[in-house]
This record gives sequence, structure tokens and C-alpha cells, in this order.
Amino acid sequence: MNLKDKVVAITGGGTGIGAGIARELAMAGAKVTIGGRREAPLKEVAGSIRSSNPVRTHTIDVADNDSIEAFFADVRENVGEVDILVNSAGINIAKRTMAEMDPDEWDRVLRINATGAYRCMHQVLAGMRDRRDGLIINISSVAGKRAITLGGVVYCASKFAMTALGTATANEVRHEGVRITNVYPGEVNTPILENRPVPVTEEHKQSILQPEDIASVILSICQLPPRACVPEIVIKPTTQEWV
Repeated sequence: MNLKDKVVAITGGGTGIGAGIARELAMAGAKVTIGGRREAPLKEVAGSIRSSNPVRTHTIDVADNDSIEAFFADVRENVGEVDILVNSAGINIAKRTMAEMDPDEWDRVLRINATGAYRCMHQVLAGMRDRRDGLIINISSVAGKRAITLGGVVYCASKFAMTALGTATANEVRHEGVRITNVYPGEVNTPILENRPVPVTEEHKQSILQPEDIASVILSICQLPPRACVPEIVIKPTTQEWV
């Protein structure tokens, strides 16, 4: 599929995987709007991409319903209905066991990683169904396929919720021209590593996946014809265990 002038909205677009995806899709000709909580990183990413359609920015806090509505209203009013949504906003916490975790942190992570993704999907699905065309990419995690200790209790729970959200909705809309892909990255060198209980060395950061690795996979999925859907895909560092 030709991505020229396709309207793309990316949450979590100011850093890491979201920023990498923004670059790939913008360079492929899409009209990309990136959102995140902080304006400065968004502007920095947008300014670094030399594409035919300049990358737009608008702040969004996916834990805040009004902020979500304002972000998508801006895209609709200034660019058009969203053709491709990438849910890339997500967080983790340092205290990852049931014994250590504050119950309020459970609420916060679920609100961002799961409910935030649902709210963003809700913003675009009606239009996609009406047009009988659209693609939603949910950036989950291998922690959404395996309840791994590294991810922690609440992160795994939130990503399992994202998995079910994407799969159940995809089954619902499969005859209406809408495709949904759950992407499960393994370890990726992004700012979320700063919340690891044990600090990550620079050597380790360079040995794992980089944001551009995920972005190249997303570009390939976006370029598939509407008749073809990738329900889910795992991409991990070669050296990371998969059991």
C-alpha cells in the first residue's frame, strides 16, 4: 500500500519506538502527527525528520480523557480522519513485585498502558468503520505474551490487557475493513530502561533491539494491501530467550 498522504497518529511519539516509527512513516510519505506529554521532545523529533509532509506535533496525556479528545480533534480538524493509529505510549515502574508495588501504581500503569490504548482506539474506530478502511498498531511487549519477571506484575497485566483489547476488537471489525496488529517487542533500547530495578549498562543497550528495528517492521505492515492483516508479531533481540 502506498503511504503517501495517509493520515497517521502516533502516541508516545517523542521518544523511543514511537519516534522511530514516526520517522519511517513520514519518510514513506505519510502525514504524521506525533503526541506525547512533553512538547520539547516532540518538537525535537519533528525537526529532525526531513519528509515531504512535515511531521506535526500535539501534546497528549493518554491518562487524561480530555487530553486524548483534544489530540484527536486536532488531527481531524487540521489533517483529516486517521488512517493509521500507532499506540506506542507506555510506562513501567521500578518496584515490580506484588510485595513492593504501591497499589496506586497498579492503577496508573493500567490507566496508561491499557485504558489509554482503548481510549485512543475508540477515537478512530468509528471513522475507520464508516470508511471501511483503517489500521491500528498496538505496541505491546513480549510481556503481553509471557508473564515474565523482568516486566513485573503490573506491566505484564497491562500488556496482556492490551493483547486482549487488540485481538477482541480485531475479530469484531474484521468484516468492516479495519485491521489491528499487536506488536510484541523484546528488549529495546528506549528510555523505559531507566525504570529497571537494576541499571542497564551501555554495552547491553547496544546489544538489544533499537527503535529503528521495530520501525522497519511497522513500515512493512503498513505497506501491506488492505486484504492482508498481521494479527500479531514478535520481534526480539537475537540473544534474548524465547520460551
